[in-house]
Amino acid sequence: MDVIMLKDDQSRVLTEQQRNRALRQRDLALARRQARMSGSTLVPTPSQQEVIDITSSPIRESSKSKPEVIVLGESDDEVIHSTVRAQPSIPAPPLVRKEDTLVRNLESEGWRETRKRPSPEKESFGPCKAVKMGTADEGTSSGNKNGNFETKEATPSPEQLRVLEAVCNRQSVFVTGSAGTGKSYILERAIQVLRTVYHPSAVYVTASTGIAACAIGGTTFHAFAGVGIGLSKKEQLVDMVMRSKEKKQRWLNAAALVIDEISMIDAELFDKVDFVGRAVRRSKERFGGLQLIVTGDFFQLPPVQKPGETKSFVFNAKCWKECFDLQMELTQVFRQSDREFVGMLNEIRRGECSFATETRLKSCTSISTAPGIEPTRLYPRRADVDRENEQKLRSLNPSSKSVTFSAKDSGRTQMLNGSRAEAEITLAIGAQVMLIKNLGTEQGLVNGARGIVVGFTAPEKSELRISPGGGLPVVRFNHSGSSEWIIRPEAWSVMEGEVEVAKRLQLPLILAWALSVHKCQGMTLDCVETDLSRTFEYGMVYVALSRVRSLHGLRLLGFDPLKIRVHPEVVTFYDQLKGR
Repeated sequence: MDVIMLKDDQSRVLTEQQRNRALRQRDLALARRQARMSGSTLVPTPSQQEVIDITSSPIRESSKSKPEVIVLGESDDEVIHSTVRAQPSIPAPPLVRKEDTLVRNLESEGWRETRKRPSPEKESFGPCKAVKMGTADEGTSSGNKNGNFETKEATPSPEQLRVLEAVCNRQSVFVTGSAGTGKSYILERAIQVLRTVYHPSAVYVTASTGIAACAIGGTTFHAFAGVGIGLSKKEQLVDMVMRSKEKKQRWLNAAALVIDEISMIDAELFDKVDFVGRAVRRSKERFGGLQLIVTGDFFQLPPVQKPGETKSFVFNAKCWKECFDLQMELTQVFRQSDREFVGMLNEIRRGECSFATETRLKSCTSISTAPGIEPTRLYPRRADVDRENEQKLRSLNPSSKSVTFSAKDSGRTQMLNGSRAEAEITLAIGAQVMLIKNLGTEQGLVNGARGIVVGFTAPEKSELRISPGGGLPVVRFNHSGSSEWIIRPEAWSVMEGEVEVAKRLQLPLILAWALSVHKCQGMTLDCVETDLSRTFEYGMVYVALSRVRSLHGLRLLGFDPLKIRVHPEVVTFYDQLKGR
């Protein structure tokens, strides 16, 4: 029997409110066990307060009232209740919870500003492997400042709470907002709630691109749907899924579908996958009755088009409006602390540029950087990025030996093609690099932190393939002063429900003299250089500018207001969204 229990030697004083909360969690645990026994993927929907509890800090210490105490007997089949006098001077020990995701999540210490993990129940990424020159460092901390980095316990805004309530009530939602409004944060929490409302194996996490999918430990939208690149007619796509036992079973097992970076999915594909879902699941409901959690910003990058193609925005899909019970635009910006910069970004996001904004941006011609670290240059094309990084690497001291690290891939390796971690990376002393994964927020070792390779360890046994004579890189990051860190391999997992279908083991580093605008989408950088007078597609100027924390970290080599392009259909969509 799944119950909430206290050990005999850990009797805990609870207030009446805390006792009732614990009893509710016990009932949910019992209902879940019954649901598992009956083969159902559903459990009773938590209340609004439980939504907050699931995604916030643990139960507070008891008050001075006279509550009941729940005491664990030796048997899991019974819970004994007894009344005792409150002892406010004795700190409350933690609850012991068994075999229940919802209950275990209540023990969490709150979500912090660390990037996405594949699943709270799995340790696919492994422990933190950043080592400070002979000192092991594992784990993260909150409420600390280090250099340009600050970590705080995150608290949902009223807008975000409304979204979480809808998710908890099994409603389908679309969440949008400008860069830095917490779309990624609310996505993490929504996934956590979904994995309590349904069995975790029934929650499928996807994104429009491989990079975005790997960042959240999921798979691509195409891969989940089982439709390949989706060019065939919808009836043929249904046949494709029905002929594959694995693809068909995936659709039948699913209860909730998460889609991140929706702006890069086109309307035709969305309608086709909706048709496939209804056909395979034999349901007239949207996507065959799946609960949808969709996030993205249509003012950012649009669907990728080949020459001669015309792809429509996904909000023009025939099924779009009936797919969602709630469409919410988040408005509170958390990332940029510079109010002036936030105002400028909001203008540019909507294709506007006042004289004051133009003047201020044109003045961004110089920035201060740490010794040896150059601003990262953003390019619209990957070819430009590769050319600059290779040229910079070759220009380093010729006597400096380069070391190549080849990733260790497992599972369905084709699903790793879009991973942010490279299949192969070559480094040398003096190479400018960037972390692509959080290793320790207290130390400022976060996704987007840049540094310089200052050496390599002595050759040692590693799971990676390392060129002969090479060791692990030692990096001095721009915020850490004289501190140097040995960077060890980390893992990136692709998940389908609870199943890890592919994994890449590689150094959490990339060369960072240059990056593509597409690859840095979703990242926050401290120092950026770009030329905004070049030809950019819709939304690219906004994406490039919104990657930097503040104007102090921005150098513009050129700026032409006429290059700020926003698709008129996107403006109309958001105007209608505000008018709802």
